[in-house]
Amino acid sequence: MVKTVAFHNLGCKVNTYEMEKMMKSLKDSGFIIVPFDCRADAYVINTCTVTNIADRKTRQMIHRAKAMNPDAVIVAAGCYVNTHKEDSVKAEGVDICLFNDEKEQIAEKLIAFSAECGATEPEEDTDEAVFRTRCFMKVQDGCDAFCSYCIIPYARGRVTSRSVKDVSEETRLRTEQGYREFVLTGIHVSSYGKDRPEDGEGLTELIRGIAQIPGVERIRLSSLEPRIVTEDFAKAISEVVQLCPHFHLSLQSGSDTVLKRMNRHYTADEYMSGVEMLRKYFTDPAITTDIITGFPGETEEEFEETVGFVERVGFYETHIFKYSRRAGTVADRMPGQLSEAIKHERSGILAQLNSRKKKEFEDRHIASGRPAEVLFEDIEVQNGQKMMTGYTKEYIKVYAGADTVRTGQILTGQIRRNNEGIIEFK
Repeated sequence: MVKTVAFHNLGCKVNTYEMEKMMKSLKDSGFIIVPFDCRADAYVINTCTVTNIADRKTRQMIHRAKAMNPDAVIVAAGCYVNTHKEDSVKAEGVDICLFNDEKEQIAEKLIAFSAECGATEPEEDTDEAVFRTRCFMKVQDGCDAFCSYCIIPYARGRVTSRSVKDVSEETRLRTEQGYREFVLTGIHVSSYGKDRPEDGEGLTELIRGIAQIPGVERIRLSSLEPRIVTEDFAKAISEVVQLCPHFHLSLQSGSDTVLKRMNRHYTADEYMSGVEMLRKYFTDPAITTDIITGFPGETEEEFEETVGFVERVGFYETHIFKYSRRAGTVADRMPGQLSEAIKHERSGILAQLNSRKKKEFEDRHIASGRPAEVLFEDIEVQNGQKMMTGYTKEYIKVYAGADTVRTGQILTGQIRRNNEGIIEFK
């Protein structure tokens, strides 16, 4: 009988949320959760399929799990399963396939399978996974945007939103468990509530509702579409004191012609207007983004437009992805597919720009003299010394002596960069 279960998570914050829900379901059913690198009766790979690299990592983790315990039950869950034929997934060595809408059934699926087939006993007991001070809250699923390069709408389906009441009830439960920061996440968070217009609930109402719950110290938003940032939206959310001034606005390209081929429904100027609106209502907020390099047909001139745009915006952090062809998408059939060498070169240029802009943002906040509020979360080893790490509301990573602060503590003070280049809490 299966007793111990190990998890490995790939992909986005939604997957992180769904993994925690699966872990809780199994623990409630009497299973023991162990680290993935331990011998376990069952291994669950919560998969991703956003790129070919994600597909490859999924297959690698399946094979790694089999190598750790050839007799273990292997479970593949999520987007990779949704976009591949079940027979082909099982040919990789998977015993149980769970589609995205079946993840909540993991306990009954595993119980039924183990009762039929059995599994080896664990060699050792290990402590259960520890939850963190920051909680990911999945508020919606699915996407209706159909960007020309993206397979996710086919893996996740149309937009579906949870009610404000439902999210609020889960938030109350999580505050009782000790969580202090809540990240509102989803496949397309900007579409929250658009599938339920009769309820009159949108992202602004959701943020306000969660902010009223005792124990909610911080609210952070995951990736947003630029078009959601109107003056009314920026003004309304700026009045929520718990909201972190950290906004991830997905860009993908700073060239209007590339944006059009991507089926992104905004221009670079419209994107900049959203950034300026946020900066009007928040003091030097962190603006982060995603960029795809080497999109089909991207010319040198179009790439330079992106470089110039990144320079002008002054992002805190830019997540850079080389374009990955996905069968079944419009972009896969586009002419002008670029070589890996060109993608690599352009990614390197943006990576250097990102490093410079990131340091400029951090140094500007240090030099401002404004007190930084830091939520401490975890322990790392720096130069042989244990250090507690945490994040400011702008998501600047800060270090402090492990003997001076504790996990879950929020402190306000000055920050500085030490001789090793790391940012310390004074």
